[in-house]
Amino acid sequence: MAIAKAERLMNLALCLLGTRRPLSKRELRGSIEAYLEAGSDDSFNRMFERDKDDLRELGLVIETVENLDGDTGYLARRDSNRLPPITLDAEEAAALGLAAKVWQQARLAGAASGALQKLRAAGMPEAEDAYEVHSALEPRIPVHEAAFEPLMLACRDRRPVTFDYRKANSAAPVQRQVEPWTLECWRGHWYLAGWDRGRGAERVFRLSRITGKVRSRNGAFTAEVPDVVTVRETVESWAGETATRTARIRLRAGSGYPLRSRAISVHERGDGWDELEIPYGHGLDAWLVEFGPDVVVEEPADLRADVVDRLRAVAKD
Repeated sequence: MAIAKAERLMNLALCLLGTRRPLSKRELRGSIEAYLEAGSDDSFNRMFERDKDDLRELGLVIETVENLDGDTGYLARRDSNRLPPITLDAEEAAALGLAAKVWQQARLAGAASGALQKLRAAGMPEAEDAYEVHSALEPRIPVHEAAFEPLMLACRDRRPVTFDYRKANSAAPVQRQVEPWTLECWRGHWYLAGWDRGRGAERVFRLSRITGKVRSRNGAFTAEVPDVVTVRETVESWAGETATRTARIRLRAGSGYPLRSRAISVHERGDGWDELEIPYGHGLDAWLVEFGPDVVVEEPADLRADVVDRLRAVAKD
């Protein structure tokens, strides 16, 4: 939602909740600056009706009554819009506390901490015993990428975006036009799933490969958003998690720890290199290219050829 519209809806809600009597359209227009700048009466009427419908869709109960002058009036009674008391047991309180810790590295940390403090002030249990169960773990979600926040908002608001994206086997980034669906963190990296308009297909993008700013675009989505988006399954197949074959590679000693964690065997050669056997599926060649001169594929031959082709493509660029 655009900031101007959100501010206008907030002002309208405050006017309707703050009045003790029904307010007419004329009175509301004189109280809200955005309505004064609406221009013609028709423009104001259309804007007001949309805003009223949006507030009702968000859950605000707005009453329509006839006032003494014969005009239609509007108000939102506080009794009708009061939320029930929040009651949480110890396990639910512990889950909220852990969620707040997860977000402490993001820009949402302030909002999460503030909400938690308000809940505690209202009587939410501390759930210290539940925290102790998880005290050996300190959950965190790394959000160092500048693209995270604008993409998170774009996913929420269903707004298309454009950004420059550098693939693993490309030296220069390419602009992508994407309808963002969801963000997911997997093994310390954030990924965006969405509809790539240029390719006409679903794609998954690693946020660390997005260069420059993420720019929002007007307009609706052109592709249907699926009920389930399998981000992790897609990334796993790229990284060779869905193993169907075994590769033998040489890896420089002291490097490539992500590869070592996947190996089913490691043999020290004694010449500054180690020999590893790695189960893999589709996409291992792109992953191996990221390690540059620290890795050499011994077999199979087709995997070696794919890695060499990718390296040559990077060298040409």
